[in-house]
Amino acid sequence: MSLTILNAISPIDGRYRNKVESLAPFFSEEALIKYRVKVEIEYFIALCEIPLPQLTNFDNALFDELRSIYRNFSSSDAQKIKDIEAITNHDVKAVEYFIKEKFDILKLQEYKEFIHFGLTSQDINNTATPLSINDAFDIVYYPELATLLEKLRQLAIAWSDVPMLARTHGQPASPTRLGKEILVFIERIEQQIKQLQNVPYAAKFGGATGNFNAHKVAYPSIDWKAFGTHFVEKVLGLHHSFPTTQIEHYDHIAGIFDGLKRINTILIDFDRDMWTYVSMDYFKQKIKAGEVGSSAMPHKVNPIDFENSEGNLGMANAIFEHLSAKLPISRLQRDLTDSTVLRNVGVPFGHTIIAFSSTLKGLNKLLINKEKFAEDLENNWAVVAEAIQTILRREAYPNPYEALKGLTRTNEKITQKSMADFIESLEVSNEIKAELKAITPSNYTGI
Repeated sequence: MSLTILNAISPIDGRYRNKVESLAPFFSEEALIKYRVKVEIEYFIALCEIPLPQLTNFDNALFDELRSIYRNFSSSDAQKIKDIEAITNHDVKAVEYFIKEKFDILKLQEYKEFIHFGLTSQDINNTATPLSINDAFDIVYYPELATLLEKLRQLAIAWSDVPMLARTHGQPASPTRLGKEILVFIERIEQQIKQLQNVPYAAKFGGATGNFNAHKVAYPSIDWKAFGTHFVEKVLGLHHSFPTTQIEHYDHIAGIFDGLKRINTILIDFDRDMWTYVSMDYFKQKIKAGEVGSSAMPHKVNPIDFENSEGNLGMANAIFEHLSAKLPISRLQRDLTDSTVLRNVGVPFGHTIIAFSSTLKGLNKLLINKEKFAEDLENNWAVVAEAIQTILRREAYPNPYEALKGLTRTNEKITQKSMADFIESLEVSNEIKAELKAITPSNYTGI
């Protein structure tokens, strides 16, 4: 049975496949195989460039032809490797045999044993994985997040002058502006992006236990540590972790996942705030012909996009949390638990991209209800008490806080008139009274 959106077990490969297809070139099984092939080919070329004595006569003009093996990598190539793996029961060895077959075709049989020379499978896996993550960030993640941030910036500008009753502890508080509240989330995310971009994409490369044992015993005069660092950092564009055990220690990749988790947590906070504003009638939502909000209540237009985003961000964070907590732990010089866990790297990225799309969709549906904003402000004149008592402090008025406390902490509703009457009763100049009366919930919004 072929995989379809109806029989896929994971919603990422089922219901939401069209939202995450852009991640397939980086996190699918075929993608992992392709990145492995790339590392193997580039490693062979790097050995030729030393050159090893047995590779001195290799025709460097063939480098482009070798690179075409991964540049033109196809689904049929990936299937060929999977067919080989069915026999070897080892995925990286299958890649090695596949490349050796390519060497046979190119009449390069005499050089075949320098494919995967001195390496262990983790030298390939622990370089292929950060390469794929790096590319996924540049090609998918950052552009998707940038699109969402740009929408937030547009809304922050559009709503910059919309006064809004703030709520702290769920209670009416000093007014703010809607645009400023959006800016809070933009600033938080931008700060986390800066931190995230400072975390290196680290890779291990050093043989069976990280010491270049096989390389050194075969060619003791070569500085293999320098070679490994040059290969990982200059050829592959990653950070060379050294010393290591058989595997990358994953401390840096854990930092990446923790950074992604923090950005997602900020967006969960945002989604919940927007959901709450919709429930408060601060926003209406655009209605699309034919859509149903509830199977029982025809009037409903639910904030489902913010809910979908929150749910997917939670799923992503649960997996990011496990990845960052598990991967840096390995028994002695290596156990295999990291291997199966790393195969799930694309899953939290998938849930994250789905969430970005859902939040963006929700924002594009919003219709601001300025009348409700104004109504809430008008119904909460008590919030200007802070402003009045602060000016009275400035004027050295006796016990201003207590005076306002006596006015506002009653069950009687504070209105514009009752506030004006209170101001009129104060023993201050007419100039100060005018200053105080000019303060309203709509203009007491700070900077």
